Amino acid sequence: MKLTRKQVLSRAKASDLDSVRKLNCWGSRLTDISVFHELPNIEVITLSVNSISTLEPISRCQNLTELYLRKNNISNLSELYYLKLLPKLKILWLSENPFCCPDPHRYRMTVLRNLPNLHKLDNQAVTVDEVSKAITEGEEFTAPPIEISDTENGLPEPTTEHNCAEVVTESENDLLNFSMEETNKIRQQLGMKPLPRDKFSPFSSPMEASGSRKKKNNILNAILLLLKDLDTESLEIVQRTAENRIHQLQRKELQEER
Repeated sequence: MKLTRKQVLSRAKASDLDSVRKLNCWGSRLTDISVFHELPNIEVITLSVNSISTLEPISRCQNLTELYLRKNNISNLSELYYLKLLPKLKILWLSENPFCCPDPHRYRMTVLRNLPNLHKLDNQAVTVDEVSKAITEGEEFTAPPIEISDTENGLPEPTTEHNCAEVVTESENDLLNFSMEETNKIRQQLGMKPLPRDKFSPFSSPMEASGSRKKKNNILNAILLLLKDLDTESLEIVQRTAENRIHQLQRKELQEER
């Protein structure tokens, strides 16, 4: 069932979507909550006991402070990535979703690693000690969940390994050409020197193109492309996150040297 604008306005007793601050849709058999793309000012959302499987629409709710999602169908922990985009989120209830099992400790550590500013998770206060442990015991998500592939959607697979390699290589080259041009525009706007092609795509064969260096370049390019769409507050979040990550890597390097 899809949550509609009309339902939101009726439940929130509001005249327009911009004025909605709180919304309670507990036990409403919801599967589609895309309307949250249009609720930038909402602060408290109650969606427990529904059939929601993705958190992407909620990522637009930049003023959200409390989110209740107990007993839904969220099966992939990487959906937490979307909640990392909410700078004011303090209270979160996610228990009794499929991704909470079979290891509750790993689940809690992973949530806190990605959302270290939470005050309460699943009706239990978050401690400083837990947040510290989460750095090493939880998994961090730095990109959105991978979409279902064409094969999983029932589309035919390439008939041979050769055909598959040709398709991948062609699409990767198109993506690299586009990304290099766009990335260099962003770098110039940021006062950075444009990247020459040999630095941007340092691979000479399809085998090399599948390496970790290629992956890192693609991640960097994606980040640079997104920067132009961020406002000051969002860029400050990116800056803080990057600084925290640098400190983590520096601590890891020091530990390895010892």
